[in-house]
Amino acid sequence: MCDKKPEVVREGFVSRQTQETRVNVSVALDGTGESRIATGIGFFDHMLTLFAKHGLFTLEIQATGDLAVDCHHTVEDVGIVLGQALQQAAGDKRGIRRYGQFLVPMDEALAQVILDFSGRPFLVFDAELGQGRVGELDVEMVEEFLRALAVNAGITLHVRVLYGKNRHHMIEAIFKALGRALAQSLEIDPRVQGVPSSKGML
Repeated sequence: MCDKKPEVVREGFVSRQTQETRVNVSVALDGTGESRIATGIGFFDHMLTLFAKHGLFTLEIQATGDLAVDCHHTVEDVGIVLGQALQQAAGDKRGIRRYGQFLVPMDEALAQVILDFSGRPFLVFDAELGQGRVGELDVEMVEEFLRALAVNAGITLHVRVLYGKNRHHMIEAIFKALGRALAQSLEIDPRVQGVPSSKGML
């Protein structure tokens, strides 16, 4: 076995307030999968809960925003702050595996997430989710959330839904795969000396 618990506590705490939203996030990378999520958008809360459960992150997110306008600002700003908290929790990234990938089926849908915790933010999003809402979440905001997360965490993130019909299932598969791929990339491998890069930094 090459897995072991890190010797340092890997946690991130970030708060952000604008005229549109107020977001507080705390995350522990080596957690239990327990979460307390309250964004005012029920389906989004459910997806973030699944993300924490499958990544085994201990996650708390409290967000208030101008939902009377729409969900855009709240969802994007949660992505920003969660990304910053993940970056903070990862610290100098010593010993991490760096890469993660996971395929997750959800009934008729199949989603794949491949990522590099590289400090090189980029999003490739290949999913035909169509238009409309699932619950109170505009489905187009899934891509915006992932972009905000990738940019602020410094992740090269590739997301695709290979096939599916039910948008709930497709989005759920994405969030579960994201949690598991992130957890994989952030695992500590004792064989890794320093950071996993020939440059000596990530």
